[in-house]
Amino acid sequence: MSPQHPTRRAATVADIARAANVSKATAARALGEYGQVSQAVRDRVLAAAEELDYRPNALAKSMNTGRSNTIGVVVGDIENPFFALAMRGISDVASAEGYSVILINSDENVEAEEEALEVLLDNQVDAVIVAPASSARVEHLTSAARAGRPLVLLDRRANGEGYDSVTVDNRSAAEAATEELLRHGHRRIAFISTHEYSHSTYRRGEEITMSSVSDRVEGVLHALDAAGIEAPEQYIRLDARRRGVDAVTRELLGEERPVTAIIASDSLIAMAVFATIRAEGLRIPEDVSLIAFDNPEWTAVTTPPLTVVEQPIYDLGAAAARRALQRVRGESVAEPAVVFGTRLVDRGSVGAAPEYAAEGGR
Repeated sequence: MSPQHPTRRAATVADIARAANVSKATAARALGEYGQVSQAVRDRVLAAAEELDYRPNALAKSMNTGRSNTIGVVVGDIENPFFALAMRGISDVASAEGYSVILINSDENVEAEEEALEVLLDNQVDAVIVAPASSARVEHLTSAARAGRPLVLLDRRANGEGYDSVTVDNRSAAEAATEELLRHGHRRIAFISTHEYSHSTYRRGEEITMSSVSDRVEGVLHALDAAGIEAPEQYIRLDARRRGVDAVTRELLGEERPVTAIIASDSLIAMAVFATIRAEGLRIPEDVSLIAFDNPEWTAVTTPPLTVVEQPIYDLGAAAARRALQRVRGESVAEPAVVFGTRLVDRGSVGAAPEYAAEGGR
């Protein structure tokens, strides 16, 4: 067991004041960078603070200045590479502007998200960026406005609300992915998401309470409807988190007329789908084609490499941070919604549908 060393008492403002031979109020003004303090006195106070290894109380400073120089962020799943890269964009912009970031994971749970928001506001963050677990249950987001803190939504919108948001055009992205599969002769095309849903199969017209997933389903169905596919919603699966992506994938592949192509709503889903297809003894793309949303590095080194819908994820995070800081500074913005485009990266996981290939195409 290592020996216990005595803990040194943290230096206080009073300690700094005595060392610099100034009043406590003057030392506080110099350290907090507010009020009138001569440069000579400020230099003396800062030198004393450095000598005593003083660490300022951020909460106390925020009470004096009205700013904590922190941004609070709530995301749905910190294990998802999407949020990891978005956080890098947020952190880089924040750091360049002298801001720190506090991150909380909601696990895609509205109640946890509400608690996280309260924690961040209690910590006097200057702005909040949230990836809302639900686009329908958003009443708790008004707490940021009541506290006078700017709120920016990341990746998702809030239904009926004019909050600042930074998203991609998910509907067009999903439509383009579906059209790519249709061009290869696929007709039984599945879409898998882990968004919470009350039924095993999507029922057309029912509300999907996350805007990004709702937009993707709309894009998939619009492309399939335009191609004359009958009842395409039968292959939409939104309950994969509860049931397991592997179970859902096996179900789709085990039907009397199995799907010949799958669109995965994120890279974690795609990884599980990929593994399940292989475990079932099927080949990609000869038996089943696969397209994934997002483009983490692993998707380019699998055999075959995956065709993906590439989102500018870092740019999404950076744009959210910039918008939050614009609001903190009181700057006006042209539009509350920032919408990025996507890019379909064609690799090796999409091939001709088995029936289509057997007939030599049409």
